[in-house]
Amino acid sequence: MPARPAATRVVRKLIEGGHIAYFAGGWVRDFLMRKPSDDIDIATSASVAEIQTLFPKTIPVGVAFGIVIVVQDGLHFEVATFRKERGYVDGRRPTSIESATPEEDAERRDFTINGMFYDPIKEELLDFVGGVEDIQRGVIRAIGDPNERFAEDRLRMMRAVRYSTRFDFPIEEGTLQAIVQHSSNLLPAVAMERVWQEFKKMSQFAHFDKGLVSLHYLKLLPTIFPSLRDVPANEIEKRVAPIEHFPKNVPTIAELLELFPDQTLEQHLELCDYLKLSNQEREIVSYLHHAKTLLNMSKSWQQKLEKIEWAELYASPFADLSLQIIAAHLPANERAPFLEEHAGRIKLLGHAIERLRARTPVVRADDLLRAGIPAGKQIGLLLKEAERIAVNENLEETETVLKMLKKTSLWPK
Repeated sequence: MPARPAATRVVRKLIEGGHIAYFAGGWVRDFLMRKPSDDIDIATSASVAEIQTLFPKTIPVGVAFGIVIVVQDGLHFEVATFRKERGYVDGRRPTSIESATPEEDAERRDFTINGMFYDPIKEELLDFVGGVEDIQRGVIRAIGDPNERFAEDRLRMMRAVRYSTRFDFPIEEGTLQAIVQHSSNLLPAVAMERVWQEFKKMSQFAHFDKGLVSLHYLKLLPTIFPSLRDVPANEIEKRVAPIEHFPKNVPTIAELLELFPDQTLEQHLELCDYLKLSNQEREIVSYLHHAKTLLNMSKSWQQKLEKIEWAELYASPFADLSLQIIAAHLPANERAPFLEEHAGRIKLLGHAIERLRARTPVVRADDLLRAGIPAGKQIGLLLKEAERIAVNENLEETETVLKMLKKTSLWPK
């Protein structure tokens, strides 16, 4: 179901309850820029208690800050009371809030393009901060004094770069200088989890490579990654250039690794710990490092690899992405032949790859037990050797593989 009709019903009910209510923030910006969006936030004069009274299903996500989720037609809408924020002390959150007018609420927001309201009933725009003009000019500008906005919430510095990258808008000079001035204060005020989320949001849109370069110029990237402090900007540009040719669904961490091309796997995993990444993201990093090591070998060395080594490489769920990432580092005329070479080998090893993915080996533990092998470590070694034989010799009959396995030095005499 489209979000706008349901969100309009929320606004109408608030108005019928005697309150002011508008669509707010990012949706209004995207609406004016003719960009599709179903992410609608609502700002209102109603208090949290009044919102909860009006709507039968709500979720209290930020009551202390006047925020509640209203569930309407199965959709979730963040509804926030117009507020002023006071007493920022940690560079991230206010110590108290006060009720406010729509104008005052707009003034405490981050950037002019995000500070507008829209009345869906009257179909009227309310712009108290010059957002329309800045959209027309194509510029990212902090609302009011940028030094105050960034002192209040230091994550806004990264957001400025994200919006600049997403919309291809330059950052207004005063806002730009304020970011440079406050960049060293990003951490530890902002939790690493929030920094990582900004990276992920930025990577969803085109030109993430340019965003990383901008973060470096503005001293934010070296603040987050101190090992980059002495790396010149032109080197950062060179490192992230392949990102432009990465597949669209590439994980963010795979793109960030381009900043650290000479690090070991251990260092990459330490980076994962630093960024507090998930186990799956760590698996991607480990696999990508292995794939790059294997595929950066000389052709003569690659020719010495057994079929089982290729099959195990291709059986990973990260194989296709990794091949495309590695191809992105090649000259343009070499990318297609590289991918075609691996597509051909994947086709030849198709049955073996499917067995590895499904974990259905030609020889199973039960087969070895029936053949007289006692339970223990030896079974694991024999199973691995059996699958190596099956793939390398293109065999799929259990008895045939067992017969060859019995001739190896691993089989007990």
